[in-house]
Amino acid sequence: MNTELQNGAQPGAKPANQQALDAALARACEGRGLAREAALLLYAQAPTEELLRAAFRVRARRKGNVVTFSKKVFLPLTTLCRDYCSYCTFRKDPGEPGAHFMTPEEVLAAAEAAREAGCKEALFSLGDQPERIFPEAREFLHGQGFARTLDYLAAMCELVLEETGLLPHANPGVMDRAALERLRASNASVGLMLENVSPRLVRDGGPHAEAPDKVPAVRLRTIEEAGRLSMAFTTGILIGIGETPEERVDSLLAIRALHERYGHIQEVIVQNFRAKPDIPMAGHPDPTLEEMQRTVALARLVLGEEMNLQAPPNLSYGDFPRLLDAGINDWGGISPVTRDFINPEAAWPQIARLRQESAARGFTLRERLALYPEYLARPEFLTPAVRERALRLTDDAGYAREDAVALRGGTPVAQGDA
Repeated sequence: MNTELQNGAQPGAKPANQQALDAALARACEGRGLAREAALLLYAQAPTEELLRAAFRVRARRKGNVVTFSKKVFLPLTTLCRDYCSYCTFRKDPGEPGAHFMTPEEVLAAAEAAREAGCKEALFSLGDQPERIFPEAREFLHGQGFARTLDYLAAMCELVLEETGLLPHANPGVMDRAALERLRASNASVGLMLENVSPRLVRDGGPHAEAPDKVPAVRLRTIEEAGRLSMAFTTGILIGIGETPEERVDSLLAIRALHERYGHIQEVIVQNFRAKPDIPMAGHPDPTLEEMQRTVALARLVLGEEMNLQAPPNLSYGDFPRLLDAGINDWGGISPVTRDFINPEAAWPQIARLRQESAARGFTLRERLALYPEYLARPEFLTPAVRERALRLTDDAGYAREDAVALRGGTPVAQGDA
């Protein structure tokens, strides 16, 4: 099902109770977050322009007119995965075209090319625990001296940090405490998309029916464990996969609750499903741009003025500048050297166009690291070794210095000397 409320109300329809709607909008504009009932009321009945206006105002109060991005390299460490999500084209079974593990040599070659192109973030994306079901994965890992993909990932993060100076951001799926502790030694931040908190989507016929690592309680446990370890964390929701508005709101509230407890969620992504020809959900409708804008605006109002909110520009194609109207303050990672392996059909916009389109709407585009400036200012979120490298790449405000690239062998390298 797509995303109208189950009672049949259309987003933007005339409200049944104008006084309640006005009160919810007034509360939303305070920027301190919304209760569940108010969020659902706004999503169902607030006119789109009023919803966007409120989100834009809340965003501006804390974030000003700066919109950020991270210049990254996308490292698909392995496409093997034990989960079979109905919308995914990234994961592969052994023997399928594109099924692979990257070797250490391949990882380093890609990272070095990215360093020379001025990237500062190494985004590691990979399938979830393929060794649990594929002997081919176990064989590769044993050949490298590891039993688990997560341990191999940690070693590759350490290798990239040491040899190229790029700051790793690992996004490997579900992680236990032992994996998080090892990743903390080399990562500036880590990530795991919650996608949705509803267990209904894991049942037979749902998009996560054959994906044991998409059980919401398991993913929430990973996010909470990272909070206990003071690891800056990226998470978010995926819209348009059959969830209801209530389930979207509940997912945002679950994220907010964890952040209120640990203060570690540095950004929340609102990502929209895009149909592709070779997936079980090929005939499923994409969310409309208005639906995407309304959901982004709702996320801003639920999460409040302090949260960094991101929506991937490449998944809105030519309409991506309109996402700024909905309250985002970040475009996410943009790579000048690799494609988006998760959504290969959707090219990232050029950084020059991001800057141009942002400026046309009154925003200044700034490059950040894999860690947002406010988290870089808090020593507990980085090990001393990672923090030292990060500080050498940033200006006094915590944004990436345009005249520097990552540190080769621990030595600062200016842009002109790279």
